[in-house]
Amino acid sequence: MRHPDQRRPFFLRPMTPTDLPFVVEEHLGHFPHGFFARLGAGFLTSYTRTYLTGAHARAYVVEAAGRPVGFLVGVLDPPAHRRHVLRSHGPRLAARALASLTVRPALAWHFLRTRLVRYLRRLVPGRATPAAGPVASPGVTAVLSHVVVVSSARSLGIGEALVGRFVAEAAAAGCARASLVTQLGPDGAGPYYERHGWLARGETRTLEGRRLVTYDLPLGAHPARGPDR
Repeated sequence: MRHPDQRRPFFLRPMTPTDLPFVVEEHLGHFPHGFFARLGAGFLTSYTRTYLTGAHARAYVVEAAGRPVGFLVGVLDPPAHRRHVLRSHGPRLAARALASLTVRPALAWHFLRTRLVRYLRRLVPGRATPAAGPVASPGVTAVLSHVVVVSSARSLGIGEALVGRFVAEAAAAGCARASLVTQLGPDGAGPYYERHGWLARGETRTLEGRRLVTYDLPLGAHPARGPDR
């Protein structure tokens, strides 16, 4: 179902499987250095699909002039969504990843050195937290994973609408805060988020050496804004 905003020339709606080619192409174009992106379009398509099937995930697409021009994916309860991914998509994702690493030996070696132990720890029995319900556990931090607006559709308020929708749903679900990371420096979106009330919480460095800044938005007293209710 489309959600029109009478003040703006676009529609914000839930993402569907037919949107995946657009979403994956834009993800690869805007975030090519992420590990999942480096595994290729096939793996990224399978992974992005998990946002469409999990009760704790949110995925939206914006259309303008009849075509998709932006998207956002995020999770309201990261531990609960991780359990869903492992339970419902784990074997398929593992097969996709193995196939990708087989033809990318340099990436496979990088994975063995930097990620294998961490990923295995997540599979150890007894480490999982109790299953949550269809909304976030009280006090949990929602994570805005990725948001993209194509260059030709910027300055229309699309990014603000996407982030506002996610923040509103996180607040309604009882999340204590929303969190995101963006690249440090002029290529990142830090100044944009700061103008909208997000607070810088510290710098991190990826396993590939990229410098990122974490931003939080407290939600306890945040108004449930959204342009398409």
